[in-house]
Amino acid sequence: MRKLVLFFTILFTSITINSQELNCLVNVNYEQVAGSNRQVFTTLEKSLTEFINQTKWTNKVVNTEERVDCAMTIIITARNNNTFTATLQVQSTRPVFGSSYASPVLNLKDNDFSFKYNEFDPLIYNKNSFDSNLISTIVFYAYTILGVDADTFSKYGGETELKEAQNVMLQAQQSGLSSWQNVVGKQNRYLLIDNLLSPKLKIYRNALYNYHIKGLDNFAKNKDFAKQSIEDAVLSLEGIYNKTVGNFLIRTFFDAKADEVVSVYSDGPRTRNAPRLTTTLRKISPNNNAKWRKIE
Repeated sequence: MRKLVLFFTILFTSITINSQELNCLVNVNYEQVAGSNRQVFTTLEKSLTEFINQTKWTNKVVNTEERVDCAMTIIITARNNNTFTATLQVQSTRPVFGSSYASPVLNLKDNDFSFKYNEFDPLIYNKNSFDSNLISTIVFYAYTILGVDADTFSKYGGETELKEAQNVMLQAQQSGLSSWQNVVGKQNRYLLIDNLLSPKLKIYRNALYNYHIKGLDNFAKNKDFAKQSIEDAVLSLEGIYNKTVGNFLIRTFFDAKADEVVSVYSDGPRTRNAPRLTTTLRKISPNNNAKWRKIE
């Protein structure tokens, strides 16, 4: 009987562990903050790691090796008792079929991140209310990571997760914090999820799918086809150029992908639209012109 109980305990534990969707490395950097109580930052880092990696975010069955590898780096810039001002770097990668390469998918920097936290505060998310800017921000990016990752595997496959992120944003708007509001010209959490779910900007999500499924995932078996597919996906982004203020999604794409695009096109067979590619890259992502010059 004891062996049977042990068996089901191990089985349940295995199912619980394997059912989570994120494998997130959390780092809380507090080097810019003076003060004696540094333990609060260690506790926060540990609590966030457990919260993100042990939460069941979706109803999907996910094996351990299928978890999305990601990282959240919180850089504390100021502290006033239990109130913290910080920046948040959010990154995620995706495995490429037939290789050991992990392709960067998201590389977001959120410069407007303030929150209250008392050491050992429980981290609990209620999808029907706004309780904490710390929790809402972390949950928002968790669902954004999952949604964008799913889009790279199936066309618009992350719709459910992105709408969950949108719900977080809608609930958080009651806080009055600018990062959740529709502020003209401000590239914030509101604009990110609004753009990702906008019907007129679906070219971005379609490009993510084609870039990864038709492009990177075919590199091992047909490099010419893969490079052409990546080129076509990148060129398609011109279709959303100047459709929003600041071209937030285009910037989001190249913040993650610029170095990878350079690597793909710096050598090997030329694609049919190679001259147009470099011209388009300079037009839609001028901040990366120094990188585009490396493309032959």
